Amino acid sequence: MNTRDFPPIHPGEILLAEFLQPMGITQYRLAKDIGVTPRRINEIVHGRRAVTADTALRLGRFFGMEAQFWLNLQNNYDMEVALEALQGRLETEVRPFSRAA
Repeated sequence: MNTRDFPPIHPGEILLAEFLQPMGITQYRLAKDIGVTPRRINEIVHGRRAVTADTALRLGRFFGMEAQFWLNLQNNYDMEVALEALQGRLETEVRPFSRAA
């Protein structure tokens, strides 16, 4: 299994570094403009909350992009976290399907 030299990147980090900061948008303004609580945005930005389909649709509309972008970021993050948690257990605990059994 591959090991990483750095932790997985949460979608909130990308939201903050690639969208909010460069565009001069506050978390509060984003929250109000997409119709969610500021707490939701703050928790996403700090990696304490996942980007749900609801949030992805709202972010997509606000930024004029596909909602799938945000869901893909979340899915990639979740997969990396799961891979780290399972480490080598998959190889020892899961026997791949074989027709010749």
